[in-house]
Amino acid sequence: MGVTKLGQRGQVVIPKEIRDEIGLKAGDFLEVVRKEGSIIIKPKKLVDMEDTLTEEEEKLVAEGFEQLKNGDFTSWEKLKNELGL
Repeated sequence: MGVTKLGQRGQVVIPKEIRDEIGLKAGDFLEVVRKEGSIIIKPKKLVDMEDTLTEEEEKLVAEGFEQLKNGDFTSWEKLKNELGL
């Protein structure tokens, strides 16, 4: 546990040991939540909406994972041949 001081503009310095342990770097996003008189700071990843899958793509990925789980998969070479690449 580290102790820090609240700056004039509301800035908080997270101790280096904690940043290193969690893998935080300058520019990372953090979520700040108030809960029962405490402040919780959680690392967050922002995702561009263009980088998300459509419902159809999510279905295909789920089907692929199911095939892998069942041992139903092919080699990269076989797949390239089937696709004519």
